Order: sequence, then C-alpha cells, then structure tokens
Amino acid sequence: MSKELKGVFEEYAAFGRPGQTKDITSKNFSKMVKEKGLLDKKLNTTEVDMIFTRAKGGPGNKVLTYAQFENALKMCAKSKLGSDSEENYDKIKAKICAGSGPSTSGTTGVSKTGGVAKMTDASKYTGSHKERFDESGKGKGISGRKDLTDGSGYVGAYKGKDTFDKTH
Repeated sequence: MSKELKGVFEEYAAFGRPGQTKDITSKNFSKMVKEKGLLDKKLNTTEVDMIFTRAKGGPGNKVLTYAQFENALKMCAKSKLGSDSEENYDKIKAKICAGSGPSTSGTTGVSKTGGVAKMTDASKYTGSHKERFDESGKGKGISGRKDLTDGSGYVGAYKGKDTFDKTH
C-alpha cells in the first residue's frame, strides 16, 4: 500500500504544478482530503488546514514532503477516528488509495455558446473601437487609441504673432 500511497501523493503534488512530485501544497492536500471523502464534522476544512500547518514543520516551509505527508495522515486519523493507531492510520491510507486521482470537476470549461467569437472579431466592432483596427483586423497600436496630429497644413503650421509680417 505504501507504493500506492506514494503514487497518490505524487498525482496530487503535481496537480496544477507539472513536474512537481517531491512535495505537496496546502491547496492540493486539502483537495485530496476532500475528494477522497475524508471530511466530516470532526475532520473539517479548518482542521485539515491546521494539520497541514503542524505537519510542515515551521513557518518557513510552504509544502509537505512525503514523510511529512505521512505524518499529516496520522494526524487526520487522530482527528477523524479518535486515535492515530496503526489500524486507524491504515483506514485513512486505504481511503486515500481508493478511487481516482485529482479531478477537475466544478472548474470553468470552454464556452459552447457562439457569443465568444463575436467578441474577438474586430470586423464586428462599432464606434470608436472600430478605429483601433485596420481592414485585416490587426490592431493599430497607439495610433488607434489616440488622436495624433501631424502638424501639417495652414493652421497646424501657424507659429503665432512672431511669424506675421509686421508691415500690415
């Protein structure tokens, strides 16, 4: 069972952190406890957070190593089942090893409605937003966002009183 437990630890350690299998974060530890059905009135989310904090071994540590993880599971057994005996610890390990790895249920997926394509199609823009893109749909950059003057023309080249002919 130790090999299976190590595999579950590595799956949850790497969830959202590809390649990180040596340590597990508080978020992933809590996710594992919740998904494996260990939460109840005695072992609630607050208790799980406190167990993680005690198991990590100091304020400088942000993650649990595998050895600390095993210690945290013993603490979970004590909170949930009343003692951290080998029998209770084995029950917790069996629950952890049962079932599949981390799930992504309840997360935001890709929109299946057609309205999203409209928001990224520059040809459908109106008003001042339309001016920010050229005919191909490529953004114009700063020239599409600000009215820039080129300084040419009669009024643009006007310098003020000093430039008038003084004979008039």
